[in-house]
Amino acid sequence: MQIFTTGRRSFRSEREINNAERNKMELVFHQCDMGKKGYLSREDLKIAVVMLFGYKPSKSETNILMENGAADCPGIPLERFVSLMGRKMSAEDPYEKTRQIFSAFDVHCRGFLKLDDFKSIFKRVTPRLPERTVLEAFRTDKRLSQLNMSSSAHICSTTWTGMDFHQAVK
Repeated sequence: MQIFTTGRRSFRSEREINNAERNKMELVFHQCDMGKKGYLSREDLKIAVVMLFGYKPSKSETNILMENGAADCPGIPLERFVSLMGRKMSAEDPYEKTRQIFSAFDVHCRGFLKLDDFKSIFKRVTPRLPERTVLEAFRTDKRLSQLNMSSSAHICSTTWTGMDFHQAVK
């Protein structure tokens, strides 16, 4: 995502969603479409947002999303859902999740992680993850900063979710 500045205004260019993201949205839609109505009700939509973005939308956000549904439908049909969620997903900061994960790991607020910190969290979150996978993130440095956290998170991304981290650091 790029940010363009003209005078006092900043504009974000939204990225295109890829096929995997679209497929995930369609899968979530079908999982949340209780009763297989072909559209998401207000409650279905809230659950879908939680599944896609990890938070429950506020009443006002839900109202806005519902107002953007199809005029001839009491809820949000699949194509409109994909369009709305695609815009929301493409406007997200791609590094926000990395920052959240880093903050969860950095329990001592040092701005970097030591290998022992990283090992400790992964031992609690994914006890079966081979130690060599964790060590791979630290092969060039004994401290991991937020800047190189994204490559390390990519190495281990299939092994954990944001929910696991919040449980692990409590």
